[in-house]
Amino acid sequence: MNLIDELRWRGMLQDIMPGTEEQLKKEMTSAYIGFDPTAESLHIGSLVPILLLVHLQKAGHKPLALVGGATGMVGDPSFKVEERKMLDMDTLEINVKGIKAQLERFLDFNLAKPNAAEMVNNFDWFKNISFLDFIWYTVKNITDNYIMSKDSLKKRLDGDSGMSFTEFTYQLIQGYDFFHLYTTKNCKLQMGGSDQWGNIVTGTELIRRKAGGEAFAFTCPLIKKADGTKFGKTEQGTVWLDPERTSPYLFYQFWLNTTDVDAVSYIKIFTFLDSATIEGLITEHEKDPGARILQKKLAEEVTVYIHGREGYTGALETTEKLFLYQNASAESLSESDLETMQGVVRSGYEREKVNAGADLLSFLTDTNVFTSKGEARKMIQNGGVSINRKKVEDLQARVDHSLLLHDKYILVQKGRKNHYLIEVI
Repeated sequence: MNLIDELRWRGMLQDIMPGTEEQLKKEMTSAYIGFDPTAESLHIGSLVPILLLVHLQKAGHKPLALVGGATGMVGDPSFKVEERKMLDMDTLEINVKGIKAQLERFLDFNLAKPNAAEMVNNFDWFKNISFLDFIWYTVKNITDNYIMSKDSLKKRLDGDSGMSFTEFTYQLIQGYDFFHLYTTKNCKLQMGGSDQWGNIVTGTELIRRKAGGEAFAFTCPLIKKADGTKFGKTEQGTVWLDPERTSPYLFYQFWLNTTDVDAVSYIKIFTFLDSATIEGLITEHEKDPGARILQKKLAEEVTVYIHGREGYTGALETTEKLFLYQNASAESLSESDLETMQGVVRSGYEREKVNAGADLLSFLTDTNVFTSKGEARKMIQNGGVSINRKKVEDLQARVDHSLLLHDKYILVQKGRKNHYLIEVI
């Protein structure tokens, strides 16, 4: 099965430029995807472009991972409601280093191989290009009608906020990236999310007009949840690939709590399991949806891929401690269990306040379980707060020494999935 066929059955192909599949069949092809360094870590929304590069390399082609040190300063306006804040150079440098370190875990950079992956940073070539040079050699090759015809920009241009010239140039900058990689690294293919189609074809147009060459492109559909909510967001916020930002336990739980409908598509997109194995899992799952066979396999595969077998094992252990034994008292958890528990938010609290019998609402806000007493009060009234696995019903309750586990811990649960371990010091 060739690359395009592989991506098509997995649901990872949307738009494709004519001739792209033929080019990939003809020869080893260099292709790139860009990653904007808006944070020091990538998140699970970045998994799709990462996996596109991995599939490309597995098919014998050469992946180029472009970290946008230059474009990250501008911000892509495609289908965005408002302009993104510009990042300073120090922040960009930190973010670029973090993303490079993550990408190197997934791609093979062994120079002994003809299709070894490469990392590139567009700041390396843009830092030497003057504004006048960019206008003369790039902007004059693309008309304003061509740029303004893109659906990705129409919404912003027709809106009340409009668009700054900085954002307006983003498409040209990305187009120049493709042109630069085409001329310096023989890169003939760009991939990305479907929202990038307008930016990508600008690059192919620039290559045609400026270099007289032919380049290709395809995109992957943007990942969405079946219920219309945003993919990659939880009550805790964004699901990151960095274990310091999102623990392996919370990462595992994100995939485990996927709906049946989403699990069918996600297991094709986010794992490397073959079609026969996936179809078998779907059939088995349909016989007993309550067993959540599909979700468990999805969560295992993705967690192992991102955090290793050790991270997955730790996530399972935490799941058992927090959920499988929830009917047992919190007192049954050993001090070691509490101290090694993954997936809980940890914070400290003053022992003097506990000794004096702290006000419950103050305790919950001082430990950042809730951002306000009003929010805490409402959640308690709805039965959504437990302390040491016992539901809290009395708003006037006091947090005192009798609640301490092993004389120093208090285990708080907010809702179904949010757990906090408070150490009294």
